[in-house]
Amino acid sequence: MSELPPDLPRLRTLETWLVLSLDRVRRKIAEAERQEAEKQRGERDRPPTPDWLIEMGLGGRAPVYVHVGGCHMAGKRSRGVTDGQARRALWEQVPACPHCNPDGVLGVLD
Repeated sequence: MSELPPDLPRLRTLETWLVLSLDRVRRKIAEAERQEAEKQRGERDRPPTPDWLIEMGLGGRAPVYVHVGGCHMAGKRSRGVTDGQARRALWEQVPACPHCNPDGVLGVLD
């Protein structure tokens, strides 16, 4: 026993439905491929993580912490700096992050 209808009108209806379904699936595949390509492009073009960060306080006025680049505790107000700038900040009494300990890595311990 066949699972398909025996008459031509219903077979044509089924064919139309399958074509429309296939078109929807192909559009969804194309969308997923575009998103994946965009994600890969974003990862490829992402700037490198800075080696050192200085986290600024509210309003961006005073430094709050010095961090090793990529520290999970660095806030959104952090900016990348050179190792010289990080050392200078530590010498000027900007606290070192207690999680990533940049003072130990830079050799600037009290």
